[in-house]
Amino acid sequence: MALVKLLVTIAITTAITIAVITTRTTTTVERTSFDAPRTQTTRQSRFLAQKEVGERSPSAADHCNKDPEICSLYGGGGSNSTVTCCNNKCIDVASDDKNCGACKNKCKFSQTCCQGQCVYLSYDKRHCGQCNHSCEQDELCVYGLCNYA
Repeated sequence: MALVKLLVTIAITTAITIAVITTRTTTTVERTSFDAPRTQTTRQSRFLAQKEVGERSPSAADHCNKDPEICSLYGGGGSNSTVTCCNNKCIDVASDDKNCGACKNKCKFSQTCCQGQCVYLSYDKRHCGQCNHSCEQDELCVYGLCNYA
C-alpha cells in the first residue's frame, strides 16, 4: 500500500511539474562583463495556451461574414452570381460538392455538383460524364458515356 501511495505521489508531482514548465513564459537576462546583456525568451506552449473570448486565429479568413456582398465580386456581381458566403468563405454554390446549391448542402458519395444540383455523372442524361454534357434525345447515359455499348 505504501508503494502505491509513493507511485501516485511521484506521478502527480511529475504531472504538475510538466504542466508548469510547458505553460510558463519566462524572460531571463544574462549579463556578462564582456558583452551587452542578452535576452532569452521561451514561448508558451500552443497546445496549452488559452484564447480570450472573441479572439480569432490570425490565419482565419475574416472577410465575408462581416461583408457578405464582397463574395458577389468574385462571381462577377449582379443577380446571376452563384458565389456566396458559407462558413466565412466565398464559395461558388453552383459547383462546390460540399455546398451545392446552398451552404452545407453536401452531395452524396459519387455525386457531383452541377449548376447547384447534386447529380450522378455516370447516369444523368443532362450531365453525362461531366457537367453540362447532354446526351441526344434518344440516347442513354451509361457509365458516363452516351450510348455506351
